[in-house]
Amino acid sequence: MEEERKTLQRDVRTTSMKIRQNANNQEAQMELKQFLIHAKLNSYSTGKESLKLPDGRKEFRVEADGFTYQDQYIGENPFVGQEIVWHAGQVVWGMNFYGRVVSDIVPAEQIYTFLQKAMRQIKEERPFRGPDTFNEHDFAYCDESQGTVEGFMGVERILYQGQEVYRLDYHGGSVTTV
Repeated sequence: MEEERKTLQRDVRTTSMKIRQNANNQEAQMELKQFLIHAKLNSYSTGKESLKLPDGRKEFRVEADGFTYQDQYIGENPFVGQEIVWHAGQVVWGMNFYGRVVSDIVPAEQIYTFLQKAMRQIKEERPFRGPDTFNEHDFAYCDESQGTVEGFMGVERILYQGQEVYRLDYHGGSVTTV
């Protein structure tokens, strides 16, 4: 009887610890999502100039509430880049991307201006890029992704009068460092 009681107490402690860890993880994921939204609304989507680094990369950086967001990319068409988030000095999240304008039926400047508007429609449930869809005049933004902030992949497209003019492939997720 005493052994059963000890086993039950151990099981209750283990379950309680798992519940606390899960709650802490959910809180951390919520904080990360909220910070990602803040960072993305205060970087590329603003239309402001990026910082030009000596090696040719361009960078946006946002810091708030113990988090640091860094968005770096290189190239024009095509371009490649990454976004990294640190919390308390540790890398906690990252995303890689490769994008390009795929048609010249509309000037690239108009495509990127529309992309910035779409990215300002970011949603908490998918804080990787823009919303599922966004339309304005002859432009349509479509983002198809799988996964959660912990691990995801997706394709972002812009259509002009129904024809694809831009595409970006991306993937990323949570990072654990030692």
